[in-house]
Amino acid sequence: MTGSRCAAWRDLVAPGLASLIALAILLGLGTWQLQRKAWKEDLIARILQQSRAEPVAPPAPDTWNEARDEFRHVRVSGHFLNDRETLVHGLAAGETPGRALQGYYVLTPFARVEGGTVLVNRGFVPTELKAKADRRDGLVEGPAVVTGILRASEARGMFVPEPDPARGEWFNRDVRGIAAARGLTDVAPYLIEADAVPGQTTWPRGGQLRVDLPNNHLQYAFTWFGLAACLVAVFSVFAWRRLHDADASRTA
Repeated sequence: MTGSRCAAWRDLVAPGLASLIALAILLGLGTWQLQRKAWKEDLIARILQQSRAEPVAPPAPDTWNEARDEFRHVRVSGHFLNDRETLVHGLAAGETPGRALQGYYVLTPFARVEGGTVLVNRGFVPTELKAKADRRDGLVEGPAVVTGILRASEARGMFVPEPDPARGEWFNRDVRGIAAARGLTDVAPYLIEADAVPGQTTWPRGGQLRVDLPNNHLQYAFTWFGLAACLVAVFSVFAWRRLHDADASRTA
């Protein structure tokens, strides 16, 4: 091997090592996305199975396990504490596709026959029906049975405003915070998203929960693997040209 060709090979060591490190990272990210895809598919299947099953009693508060119990279809008996309802700002799908309604979700404490209290998201009301007096027909007085989907307390996101309990301004379904603001004790650490009532014309209207989790991990994996393939191609062309130039200078 001539000196020029040896020098060309030495010049490839540093970019070659850098390319190998980058290649390992890209392949690792692609593999991780495939693993995330399998996890997301299992999660979606579990959520759909649990949310569509026959309703059962919710777990006792001290046995609540979010990873296991969230999205279970449950049934509770008791009565609503309508004087302690809380309105949480939110959006809901309107009758016109692509247009959302602005309004509130009505979270009402529900005193269970077995004892204890659970917050029930009774559903959505438009902004113009914020006042309880404007939706008297939607109040449920006396004994009631509620079916719905178990949800964990909703964490406040980075861009979600802080609540103002004094003014009754809430922007996320914070079970602990709402319970404290309403002076509620013995409240379950979860809430129930009430099912829709067939043929209902009054407000609030339940059934707003949409189990629609995005699963784009396969295309993310293709992106990372595609970048890895591009890296191999670019380095191969770079190395070939460097060695070819070395051979050309040797024969010149």
